[in-house]
Amino acid sequence: MTGKNEAADFTFDGSNMFEPLLLADPSFRREWDKFQDEWRNEAEEPLYLALSELALHLIHNLELGETDRFGDIFDVVERWIVEGNRYVREAAIVGLLEDLQNANLHRSTQPDHVKPWLRPQSAIWWTKLNAFWSDGTPSV
Repeated sequence: MTGKNEAADFTFDGSNMFEPLLLADPSFRREWDKFQDEWRNEAEEPLYLALSELALHLIHNLELGETDRFGDIFDVVERWIVEGNRYVREAAIVGLLEDLQNANLHRSTQPDHVKPWLRPQSAIWWTKLNAFWSDGTPSV
């Protein structure tokens, strides 16, 4: 298959989810390589930890005003949510978006400063996470 049907059949899993991210943000490559070196001997890499590192990386870039790649990065995050298997979707939502919302990780920015780059599904999940943490509204 080629074209539209092939894209519709594609699903991100833990083995391929970071490939498009590294194309969108080559500046994360150093952290990614370090993560892979650290977890190389494990049967399954703890990708939630890599997503926490990505959140810190994005917050740092936001604080520096280096947001020129954010559009492409959040396009990838949206694809993880829409095209990812269950693990990838949950990791993108809980491992990345939730960390981006953690005010304790922001020094000179606020979590909502990320909102302009959210895409439709990531924006929905951002709102659901906020509702969960503010009043316990279930997000599923």
